[in-house]
Amino acid sequence: MSVLDKIKKLQKERGWSTYKLAYEAGLTQSTLSNMFSRNTCPTIDTLEMICNAFGITLSEFFDNGEGKTYLSKKEQVLIYKYRTLSEKEKEAIDSTINALSKYSI
Repeated sequence: MSVLDKIKKLQKERGWSTYKLAYEAGLTQSTLSNMFSRNTCPTIDTLEMICNAFGITLSEFFDNGEGKTYLSKKEQVLIYKYRTLSEKEKEAIDSTINALSKYSI
């Protein structure tokens, strides 16, 4: 999968328009539109900004599913805290996340 195809896939998964991605990444919409229309790969700096908007690292972006998944410190802390909850508390968290996200647990 090409870099642009991967970006489009991540956009689709999140329901993000090019405008939304540009906003979240701190880029201009014309930068992204030109990149897609000219079929050119973004610079590493631009790709890093795009990855940050998606909440992933460059390593995760290029991971084809065969490598390890790396968690940010914040994600590690959230998982640790989640594991300390009772089953009833976990169910409440799961329900809240499901209500806020289009993805289900």
